[in-house]
Amino acid sequence: MSKKLGLIVNPIAGIGGRAGLKGSNGPGTVNLALGLGSTPAAPRRAVEALRRVALIKQEVNLITCPLDMGEEECAQCSLDVSVVGSVRRGHTTAEDTKGFAREMLRLQVDLLLVAGGDGTARDIYEAIGDKLTVLGIPAGVKIHSGIYATNPSRAGDLAVMFLRGNAQVQEAEVMDVDEDAFRHDKVSARLLGYLRVPYEQTMVQGPKVGSSSGEESSAKEIALELLDSTEDDCMYIVGPGTTTRPILEELGLHKTLLGVDVVCNRQLIASDVNAFELLKLTSGRRAKIIVTVIGGQGFIFGRGSQQISPEVIERVGRENLIVVATPNKLASLMGRPLLVDTGELKTDQMLSGYMRVTTGYRRSTICLVKAG
Repeated sequence: MSKKLGLIVNPIAGIGGRAGLKGSNGPGTVNLALGLGSTPAAPRRAVEALRRVALIKQEVNLITCPLDMGEEECAQCSLDVSVVGSVRRGHTTAEDTKGFAREMLRLQVDLLLVAGGDGTARDIYEAIGDKLTVLGIPAGVKIHSGIYATNPSRAGDLAVMFLRGNAQVQEAEVMDVDEDAFRHDKVSARLLGYLRVPYEQTMVQGPKVGSSSGEESSAKEIALELLDSTEDDCMYIVGPGTTTRPILEELGLHKTLLGVDVVCNRQLIASDVNAFELLKLTSGRRAKIIVTVIGGQGFIFGRGSQQISPEVIERVGRENLIVVATPNKLASLMGRPLLVDTGELKTDQMLSGYMRVTTGYRRSTICLVKAG
């Protein structure tokens, strides 16, 4: 007997990432991102997951939403689908997502795949609570919720495992992040509730773990270590986070907590830049990238730092990547590897392998980096 698989794609999810807009909510944000040349991540990443599902298409009855909310992504993978409801292209809203989630509940799908970010997870939870088993295809800008696979391919693989009866189910957190506050360098997140998700430790991301009050001294030690080794006429691209902020503060410069800033010769030359500005800034220039680890998840690229695009990473080079993390952040991973999910397989493969991580003044460790 075939299993019922539901699919909902938030067609605008991720559009604000490379544009440096810290999210994709609201028509004004979407229009601004489009004007900057950004494109949504969700349709492409949904296709990546569906290619794995297509391997068992004879075993699955796939039900999805019209147009770019699922139908078109399924067509790219030559999947036969049942399409429910109607939408207006370019005018989809959270209410569409909620309505389709309720329809998937009515149809009693065995698993609901959703492509999006924290906003999409919130919409699903508000519509149906924990009445269906749900798995997220990561496609948003900020992904604090624990319902998402570590990358789209893993989402497809885990969906196949679950539909074949080879994966257990556990509860995962749904976090509501205030996007307006996020754009003003303030993280305001609250726990909405829990969704039931298929689980395999290496395939599902954990919820984000914030910095603790005792980590300031470790972050300052990291800053002093890096400042001792800065090179003249080299551009430093400094990623977001509380661990990277002291690097600029020690120079008397302002660091945007959730943005990407650029320093050269100990002077701030660009603040809160997007991917397109970074490409211009790094053209013909020597540069290094400084990023930190997301506590609890382990990501160094792919969650909240999409401004540092695969093109920028490839241009700068792996040898010019500086990873920093406090000992507590590394401990929160409980031995799991660091992760990358840049959106480009070639870049993820280039970054994979063992990498040195600065953890304090004259202190470092070697960590394994894997594609999410």
